[in-house]
Amino acid sequence: MADEKSTGLKWPEDAKTIPAPAVASRGAAGVSSHHRRARILKYFLGSAAILFIVHTLTCRTPPHHFKHEEFKIVHSLSTHGRHKPLRGKAAEDLFLSIPDTESAIAASRHYAGKPHMAGTPGDFDTATDFLGLLQKELGIKHHSCSPPIFKAGSTESRHATLSIPQTSELKAWIDVYYPVLNTPTERSLEILGSDGKPVWTANIEEVIDETDPDAHKYANSVPAFHGLSAEGEVEGRLIYVNYGRKQDYDALVESGVDFNGSIVIARYGGLFRGLIVKGAQELGAVGALIYSDLRDDGTVTEANGYLPYPDGPARSRTSVQRGSVQFLSKFPGDPTTPGYPSYENSTRIEGTNKPSIPSLPISAATAEVLLKELEDGGQNRVVKLVNHGDTKVTPIWNVNAVIPGHIKDEVIVVGNHRDAWVLGASDPTSGTVSMHEVIRGLGVLLKNGWKPLRTILIASWDAEEYGLIGSTEWGEDFPEFIDKYVAAYLNLDSSSTGSRFSASASPSLAHIVRDTASAIAHPTDANRTLWDATQDTGAFFGAGIIEPEVLAMYEEELRATDALGVGALGSGSDYTVFLQHLGVASSQAAYSSTLHDAVYHYHSLFDSERWQEIYGDPGFLKHVAVAKQLGLQLLRMADAVVLPLNTTHYAFELENYLDKVELLAVKESLTVDLSSLRASIRALQEESAALDAEKSEAEQTLNKVIKKWQHRRSRVHRVFCRVTRFLGFEAHKCAHKKPEGAGASVDDKRRGRRHLARELIRAVKRVRAVNHKLITFERGFISKEGIPQREWYKHLGIAPGRWLGYGATPLPALTESVSLDRNATLAQYEAGRLEALIGKLKVSIQT
Repeated sequence: MADEKSTGLKWPEDAKTIPAPAVASRGAAGVSSHHRRARILKYFLGSAAILFIVHTLTCRTPPHHFKHEEFKIVHSLSTHGRHKPLRGKAAEDLFLSIPDTESAIAASRHYAGKPHMAGTPGDFDTATDFLGLLQKELGIKHHSCSPPIFKAGSTESRHATLSIPQTSELKAWIDVYYPVLNTPTERSLEILGSDGKPVWTANIEEVIDETDPDAHKYANSVPAFHGLSAEGEVEGRLIYVNYGRKQDYDALVESGVDFNGSIVIARYGGLFRGLIVKGAQELGAVGALIYSDLRDDGTVTEANGYLPYPDGPARSRTSVQRGSVQFLSKFPGDPTTPGYPSYENSTRIEGTNKPSIPSLPISAATAEVLLKELEDGGQNRVVKLVNHGDTKVTPIWNVNAVIPGHIKDEVIVVGNHRDAWVLGASDPTSGTVSMHEVIRGLGVLLKNGWKPLRTILIASWDAEEYGLIGSTEWGEDFPEFIDKYVAAYLNLDSSSTGSRFSASASPSLAHIVRDTASAIAHPTDANRTLWDATQDTGAFFGAGIIEPEVLAMYEEELRATDALGVGALGSGSDYTVFLQHLGVASSQAAYSSTLHDAVYHYHSLFDSERWQEIYGDPGFLKHVAVAKQLGLQLLRMADAVVLPLNTTHYAFELENYLDKVELLAVKESLTVDLSSLRASIRALQEESAALDAEKSEAEQTLNKVIKKWQHRRSRVHRVFCRVTRFLGFEAHKCAHKKPEGAGASVDDKRRGRRHLARELIRAVKRVRAVNHKLITFERGFISKEGIPQREWYKHLGIAPGRWLGYGATPLPALTESVSLDRNATLAQYEAGRLEALIGKLKVSIQT
């Protein structure tokens, strides 16, 4: 090491005495043993501190010619010395002892205690609160008088992220982005008479009494509106379009329905709400209304004997689901800065991924009046929709923290969005609460000497509700950094909205998601695991019959998993920019609603702390279970020598995806030759199996060499103990037996150490090469050209469906060329494009 060289002392390879500065010889005659010992002690007094430094460096570091990251791996795996590093099962057990229901409830009451819609003062307050949480729990010291809040694009903001691979200190900060957001000013909905005057006016706000104190207090704080909706005043006849899916619109057009000049009314479900508006707009409609239908509430309805909230678990008929109507499947983020970040001074374009026709969210009670009008023969009755708002550049606040690891060029990112439409006790505060508990657990680990092998980046995203804006702008701000350093992204949205635990992930992460969930106890049944909760169904049944279409959609959702029971990621949350745009393996797991759960009032005023504590998660056991699963996955991702990414499972899933495409081609009577693509996938499977063998061998070899290295350091430690005993100091845990190989020559020992050093370097480099292949596997599906008609999405393995938004479509460009475009020539082209990517991917992981 350089520190050893700079001391000016000579340290023989097998020294058994204290190294002393060179002095002129006084001759042997007349120098007594007493004087010699006194001179040694005199020299020791001047160099004892240096000796301890040399001892420390020798015990903790490999040879001076190691590269930085190679040394870090060896150091992190060391078990030598009095203070063994906290890692492995000991670290996991300590972490799992920290998440706590009382702490979770207190955090939920704090964050869900007032509205915090993106870009509002309440949102800024939650950002600074979260920053304070990170600083307190992780022990982050801020040395400046001003808070670490930086405008995106500024030198400080750029440095905060780009310096992560070089930093050795914990740090936290806030990045301020400036997207275009809208807030409502004037909204109304009326049925007009033949004279053009209103005969009925809807109450477009939610109604709540004091039974729910928070909801009642803030009843008028955030009006019911659609994020990124178009402004306008329109009139037209009403057309009911069921869910507003492509097949719903196609069936109506085929039956002769003319949408020109109409206003559509759709029940929410099955696709992202913005695509309902998009479908109507493309057919010539002038407006859209979206509501939550009681039929979609399963068995938990008033008709089935349940009281509506706040008196019972059924839906309040006045609840309204807010939400973005951005065209999510085209691209997420700020509509005015596609592909680049929203700085305060960014050049902006007219957004192309948002509607040009106005829309409003309405309650089930309002929808019932409108639908009855249609049933009673009022198909030609005109409806007037008014939607005006204030659309402007608005600041939002992403909060970040870094825990530096031994390896700084491999980063695991864990994130959750913080903004809510109103109070958001479930969405997103339940997720924020689980993150709160993860952060507390990490803080305890740090205080007990733990340091992750890889660097961890914690993110609290803003403006997710408007269209994944905070995460997308950060991803578009730092694409090179993410591509070079980020090994995986672990997302958490809402952590508790119902009884069923479910998980979605890149296929390479499916095993670790399931394994960690299987390692956590079920929140309410000691004989089961958290993973077993994937079969839970809720507690409210009754005698009601579920509408067949609703049941079919729910069952389809349950079936949409791989052989491990893990689903694919489409879009709808903050993993989108990481996975679909930049090719970072991603995952998400949480509790979600079933057809037999208390109705979750999604994006409503009624998503309140009271609802969460009575119906969502009484006792907050689910919040804590999700925190434990996420934290355990994070620890295993950050601390594993070989990254737990399963490329072979991924490669076999690709063939399952292709099987489905072949079935679609048969259904559409298209002739597409997929044999060459299938052959390339099978070649990838073989290469991935070889990589599996290399993973195992590389880790085993490294472990063996590290044991040899630790034994070598143990010999040096014994030398140090002899010196301390000679000087009369107490030496704890000193070895007493003669060092192995003590009789060997100095040259033999020097050669042995050089050989061991080279062996260690080779072993570490081998592991590093394996991890690089694992990280870049997901990157291999990224196409610069992207997916046709929505080029922002660049992942040819998985993407949100063109007409789904939320739901995942495997092999999207190929699948949609068959199922939507029904074009055999285009399908053959897409098969070739995918085959070329897979061929390159196969070469990139060759061992």
